[in-house]
Amino acid sequence: MVSGDLLLTVGTPDGSEARPCPDEWRPVLRRADHRPNARPAPGPSPSVDPSAPGGARTDTPLLDRESEVAELLDLLSQGRSVRLAGQAGSGRSALLAAVAEAAGGIAPDGVVRLNGYRRTAQDLLQDLFAATFQNPGYRPDRHQLPVLLGDVGAIVVIDDVEFPAEELEELLATAPDCAFLITVAPGSPLSAPGSRLEDHLVAGISRPACLGLVARLAGRPLEEPERAWLVDLWFESEGLPLRFVQAAALLRRRDAEVDGLVAARQERHSLFGLVKEMAEPQDPAELESELRRTVPLPSVVESASPAVRLAEGLSEPAQSVLRLAVALGGELPTAPHLPALIDVGLGERALRELTDCGLAVSIGGHHRLASGVLDLLEPHWEPRTIASGAARHFSWWVGNASVSTGQIAAEAEVVIGAMLADRAAGRPQEMLQLARAAAPAFALSLRWGAWERALQLGLEAARSLGSTADEAWFHHELGVLALCEGQPERARTALEAAVALRAAVGETRGSAAARRMLDLLRTETLQLPVVESVPSAAGRRPSIRAITAQVPWRFRATRVPEPTRRTVLTAGAAVLVLGVLGTAVGLSLAGPHPAGGSRTVQPDGPADDGSLTQHMPMTGSTGPSPSASVPRSAGSPAASAPGDGNSVPTGGSTGGQKGRSSGEPTSDRTWYPVTDPPAPQTSAPAPSHSRPGGTPSPSASQSSTGSKSSAPPSSSAPPSDPPSHSPAPSASTPTTPQTVGESSPSTP
Repeated sequence: MVSGDLLLTVGTPDGSEARPCPDEWRPVLRRADHRPNARPAPGPSPSVDPSAPGGARTDTPLLDRESEVAELLDLLSQGRSVRLAGQAGSGRSALLAAVAEAAGGIAPDGVVRLNGYRRTAQDLLQDLFAATFQNPGYRPDRHQLPVLLGDVGAIVVIDDVEFPAEELEELLATAPDCAFLITVAPGSPLSAPGSRLEDHLVAGISRPACLGLVARLAGRPLEEPERAWLVDLWFESEGLPLRFVQAAALLRRRDAEVDGLVAARQERHSLFGLVKEMAEPQDPAELESELRRTVPLPSVVESASPAVRLAEGLSEPAQSVLRLAVALGGELPTAPHLPALIDVGLGERALRELTDCGLAVSIGGHHRLASGVLDLLEPHWEPRTIASGAARHFSWWVGNASVSTGQIAAEAEVVIGAMLADRAAGRPQEMLQLARAAAPAFALSLRWGAWERALQLGLEAARSLGSTADEAWFHHELGVLALCEGQPERARTALEAAVALRAAVGETRGSAAARRMLDLLRTETLQLPVVESVPSAAGRRPSIRAITAQVPWRFRATRVPEPTRRTVLTAGAAVLVLGVLGTAVGLSLAGPHPAGGSRTVQPDGPADDGSLTQHMPMTGSTGPSPSASVPRSAGSPAASAPGDGNSVPTGGSTGGQKGRSSGEPTSDRTWYPVTDPPAPQTSAPAPSHSRPGGTPSPSASQSSTGSKSSAPPSSSAPPSDPPSHSPAPSASTPTTPQTVGESSPSTP
């Protein structure tokens, strides 16, 4: 796969290896089509299960959130980013989905929906790139992402962001033209002053909305005792939708008990049909209502923490799936994995049962336990043995050729949960086997956050087993990962550890592979852009070298994808040409040279007496041109008069030498070629240079050895006419010397 400017190979016995990417492997970047009739952008599914906490069924609108949806749409239409905060179970995900559905026509690049659950900021930036560009299998680096995502204008909706606020600000700064709508974990601190994010508190819904939600989920009208019970629950829970989804499940469980009583009464009537109970109502609805009064409602305490009671009433397949989820740290595998893990044939029905009762949520097409359920169920169950075969199953699955990288990325959290279950159960060998099998798969599926976690867990297992060879392999992989992510210090530490460990066990090929990565790291570190601090005199325009030292990294010799690289180089050349044209008259020192010769930019350096005097020729003169003395401070750049358009040679070179390439340094500074436009050819001799006091100064066109710089004029350059608006001055016409800072048509 291609990662930035590197071609990354994973899955080799000696470990992953990176090398500079050849041109034929570089992807051609194409923007995704976000028109209404275009295919959906890749990425996580935006669907929210109807029975998710606070989720709205497809046939009913979101309850009691209309004003909030309109307010959030207004903020997003202004380009402002919003962070949804609130308690667990307050319905943030459902509100997020409702706003995303209504914001389709606001931004030019549409709506991009991402899942931030246990993902890093770099993972989310990669998901944003994958949703806006049609380049699967390509991961830009940290320097390329700001260029690629800088002109993306989309509404980015991210659910369950868990990383720190600093990384969140970096995420927002990388895509400045996008408006973000995100949800954060409960208890997260407020946004810092000056942040792009505006905090929006998602509170509970009103009492009528809660009663209406329970009635919809229960499938029947509520009776008066039930309404009173729900009002007490509303005061206790502050209207959190999750509590009422679970309360509706308790009512359905109670209705099932009532149905059992009704069935028993009907069976008794069929057996003893001649026996008449005079007080028994004849209407079945009245009979059901009377029997329902005999089944007590849950107390408020049971309603506040109903996970244990709801789990006891599940079917046997649903209970097995729930035990597996508790063993995997709250993660639920998709239905195709359940027969191999716990021998459950109808996995879809079991998952549906868990979501119906509010014990699990479905976000992005994947299931996990609802907030607080894991903490309530873990003390009551001993689920470690149920996940004993999960590591062997997933080790085989991630290496199967029929499994796509997208499927592996979707199950990344489940695989990590299997490793954590093996660590808790004291099975390091299974943990090590799964880590070595899953790490290359995570790398190819672009889930690099999961890749790093798998490598860390595998390294821990290798140390506990005392396997030096495996420990060296994990150090090597961590070093390659840090190299691709632009973290040279971490990469150097991990790779040096891999070299030492492999040398200790006698792995010659592995040591050579780690040393190659260290050599590549040194090469990449030398090519990192360095911002030079160039002082400039007050009241003077900065020189071209000062500008190129202070411009952002993308104007330097950093390799970027080809279309962007051409654009950046064109912009950089334009800046250089405009700067040369502006400073060629006012800040250049012209030496005696034939007309039409080339000009040379000398390195910065102080003059012998601390100052130089510059004479500027008048355009179009036919004799010795009058000059204007221009005092110049020491250390300012010097350039001769315009020549025939040849490239500017680097400092210290012979005057007639052509300019070198932009990436080739001649000293500790970086020099860039500049192409001048053709200048009018005159027969006047070149202006002279003099120091104050009459001492002639050295020619600016001479080399560092004292040889003069000259070049014949190009035969193909057509003669240029003098300006038509003013006649050429005579050789005897007196002129007044002008200094820098005076208003003059020839002074920039």
